[in-house]
Formats: sequence, structure tokens, C-alpha cells
Amino acid sequence: MADTESTAPSNFIKNAIDEDNSAGTYDGRVHTRFPPEPNGYLHIGHAKAICLNFGIAADYNGLCNLRFDDTNPIKEEEEYVQSMKEDIRWLGFDWEDREFYASDYFGQLYKWAVQLIEQGKAYVDDLSAEEIRQHRGTLTEPGRDSPYRDRSVEESLDLFERMRAGEFPDGSRVLRAKIDMAAGNLNMRDPVLYRILHASHHRTGDEWCIYPMYDFAHGQSDSIEQITHSLCSLEFEDHRPLYDWFIRELDIFPSRQIEFARLNLSHTIVSKRKLKLLVDEGLVSGWEDPRMPTLSGMRRRGYTPKAIRDFCDAIGVAKANSMVDIAMLEHFVRVDLNKTAPRVMAVLRPLRVVIDNYPEDQVEELDAVNNPEDPDAGTRKIPFSRELYIEQSDFREDPPKKYFRLAPGREVRLRYGFFIKCVDVVKDERTGEVVEVHCTYDPETRGGYAPDGRKVRGTIHWVSAARALETEVRLYDHLFTKPDPNEAEEGEDFKANLDPDSVEILNGARVEPSLASAKPGDRIQFERQGYFCVDTVDSTPERPVFNRTVSLRDTWAKIEKSQQSGQTG
Repeated sequence: MADTESTAPSNFIKNAIDEDNSAGTYDGRVHTRFPPEPNGYLHIGHAKAICLNFGIAADYNGLCNLRFDDTNPIKEEEEYVQSMKEDIRWLGFDWEDREFYASDYFGQLYKWAVQLIEQGKAYVDDLSAEEIRQHRGTLTEPGRDSPYRDRSVEESLDLFERMRAGEFPDGSRVLRAKIDMAAGNLNMRDPVLYRILHASHHRTGDEWCIYPMYDFAHGQSDSIEQITHSLCSLEFEDHRPLYDWFIRELDIFPSRQIEFARLNLSHTIVSKRKLKLLVDEGLVSGWEDPRMPTLSGMRRRGYTPKAIRDFCDAIGVAKANSMVDIAMLEHFVRVDLNKTAPRVMAVLRPLRVVIDNYPEDQVEELDAVNNPEDPDAGTRKIPFSRELYIEQSDFREDPPKKYFRLAPGREVRLRYGFFIKCVDVVKDERTGEVVEVHCTYDPETRGGYAPDGRKVRGTIHWVSAARALETEVRLYDHLFTKPDPNEAEEGEDFKANLDPDSVEILNGARVEPSLASAKPGDRIQFERQGYFCVDTVDSTPERPVFNRTVSLRDTWAKIEKSQQSGQTG
């Protein structure tokens, strides 16, 4: 454990920890935790909390626990637990042997509830959930006492024990704290501590039929684990007085809660409840859909853990909620993949090109650079033959101004190949669409340079028609059309902002034959097209499926460069 201040860049959380260390509050200890509820998959917002909690602990040579706050058996599943553990490890963090569950503490929480009843600080209430809401009051009006608020300690103890024994049906009774029904903070108006739920828990089975509310379990779990600094998102700021009340009344370890702004990302929903709606209603293919902001979806799409960690470091921590442009996240994905992803050529919308003066039975191999950003990446061989595929957009029969690619009578450079010149086209008799382009090539221009010094303005990519691998390519875009998907017209909800064109599936795309050995999860750059990943679900050894991770255009880099120019100009 560190007993000195961290040397990492400071923020208000670190300032608070430094103050505690200077005062000897926790004997110089720094112990955090990441406490997800296992009721869905982790998303990009959780990544910020994961990086923060594990990062703070590492900065102070401290510890970080993984704890699942599993207090609601109706919504929680073992599937979610396992997916969360996989995601956290994938991000690069290790909780070692410190894996805990709020359900580990159900026995102790029950004893503390009994202690509050014995102290006259809690009572069993027979009001229904709707009646409790009606009694609660509003922000401008105080609440009203429950008619059961003055039950004797003995009666509440008896009823609570019978609740534990399974004597009463769901919803018939609850245990409430006795605090202040006129408190300005609604969380202090006799909050519910326990409810009856005859439901099997994914870990404890049918051992319990009453379960603690999140607010009663969360803070006390921190205390049991002796968490020094409980880092929570801003929505828990109003809950802090309640957590502090529990600490005082139960006389338990005083974890310090510090709130920070959650991550809100444009064109994205960061609510497990809403994401689950998309899954349950079949609006996406599942939690791992590459359009989803879940970590498993991003992993399947080809995002790297380093890019996500760098993004979380860059946005830092703040005390006020704000919206971060998704272009910033995509920027960090590009920066990482630019250094690590090998380059290949792929033609997504093929147009056949026939080189009339190239021998029909000849195939030669040309040298291509794997990654110009990585001097150790080396080169590869790509086959060149009489018939090729180029992108449909790389040919125009009637080219507009400043169009420098292939057109009738025009010469262009084939990437790593030769100069070719269009001499004729073949059209579909019915539609008039160009279906084949005939060219000649200059064999003296191998490698893309002319010995006579002549220049061409266009360079296009291509693949050999005979040797290319036919495959499926999926072009993913943002899941929502609006930067803030929660903004909807009257009578509509966030689902009205789903982009119906958020994925385009291209069958019949062609890629270099070297990708026949690509493995699920491999990341590559299709030159001039973007960064892609071999799909981990639908790919087969015979037919890999490629997901577009991100395009090559970097909007955020342009914004950043413009801002820097403005500061220095």
C-alpha cells in the first residue's frame, strides 16, 4: 500500500485521496472496487468506471475488488456475471483473488437489519408499493408517516423473522428505515431496506425469500470489504447521505463515497435497461451485436482494449455530466489500429477488369508492404492476373471534374502493380450498366512507376479475379441517427431514433487470398476502405466474414487539429 501521493496526473478524486492520505484517514491505504449489477452486459460507460477504479488503485499501489451487487434475483443471471468478467480481463485488468458478491453478505446484512429494528431505526411496513409512493411526498411537499411506522420493536422483529421464513407473499410487507418523512432528500424518507421475493437467486438458490434493496446492500458491502474510496457516478450523490446514515447507525467501516460524471457518448445509449430492450425486441442481434456499445459488441466489431483505455484516459473525470462525441472514441481506435493492423487490398463492390494484352494463363506475384507504420511488419506477395476486380466507384464512363480514377482513354496506377489504360467497356444490354472494363497495361511500369517518367494522378486498389477470396463484408455505422438518442418526438421513445441503415451487408466482396488464413478476431486495414475485423460469430474457415470497425476518415483528428491551429494562430 502506498503512503505517499500518486505521481500520476491529478484530478478532484486524487486530490481527495491525497487529503485522506495526508490526514492518515485510512493509514495510507487506497482500496477501490468495481461493483456492477449482473443484469446485463457491460458497455462503454462501464469501461470508464473500470479504468478509473483499477487505475486509481494502481496509481496508489493499492487494491481494486470486483464485486457483483447481485441483490435482485429477478433480473440477474450467471451469463451476465461471466460476460462481465471476460470483458474486464479483455480490457486488461485483474482483480486477482478479490472476486466478491453482495450475496456473500446476505447473512450479515440481515443481522444489520435486525440491529436497526432493535435500535428503533427500522420497522416492518404493510403498505403496498403504490401506497408507499403516495405517502412519500414530492420535492416540494413532505411525506406522510406510514400508519405502521410506530410499530413496536418486538412486533417488527417478529414480522421480519416471519418474512425471512417465507410466511408472507411477495409485496405484502417490506422493511423500512425510520429516518425522516419530511427530509428534503427523498432518499431519506424512510427508504425500503428489504422486500419479499420468492425467487431463486443465481448463487444462493432458494435460501432466501427476502432480499436487501440495492441502497442497503451497496454501501454496507463496501464497508465489509473495507473499501476506502467508493467511486460512484453522479446519480448516487443524493444517496450518499443515506449511506452515511447507515455507517453512523450501524457503527461500521466508513468508506468515503466520491461521485464523478458518467460517460455519455453521442449516437449511443448507455443504459443497460434500454440496451436490454433492444435485445429483447430483436432490434439488434444480441448483446454482442457490433453496433451495440457493449464491450463484447465493440470487441466483435474490432475495437482494441488499448484504444478504449486511451480514450477513457483522455476524457478524464469530471463533476458535471456532458456528452462526448463518438468521433473521439473512433479516433483512438484508428490511432491504435494504424500501428498494428496489417494492410490488404479488398474490393467491396466488384467491377471486372480485363487486361487485353496480358497473357491469359499467366499469374505473377507482386510485392506489397504489410504496414508502413511498422518497420518490422515486412512484405507479402499478391497475385496479379489478366482479369482483376476493382471498385465500381473507381470507374466512371463520364467522369466529373477532379475525378482522377479510371475512365475511357485514361491511365491510372494499380497499387503495387502496373499502369493500366481503359480502351473499352462492356455494358448490360438491358440496363446499360457497365459490367466489364477492358484495359491495356504497360509491363515496364511494374511496381507502379514509369521508366520514362510519365505521371498518373490516380492510384486504385484491386484483386486478382482468379485468386481472390469471395466473402461477406458488413459495413456498420452508428446505431442511432441523433447525437442524443433520448431526444424523441412527442409520443415516441428512444427507439424511434434507431438508424435503419446502421448496417449494410455486402455479399460477393473480394479480398486478397492471404486472408484465407485469417482467424476470428484478426484486425486488418482494407486499403482505402477502413479497418475491419474477422467476425467471431459468423465466420467459418471456408468463408470469413469481415466487420468494418471504423472508416479511415478521422473527424476527431481534424477537429483537434483545427482547435490547435486556433490556439496557436
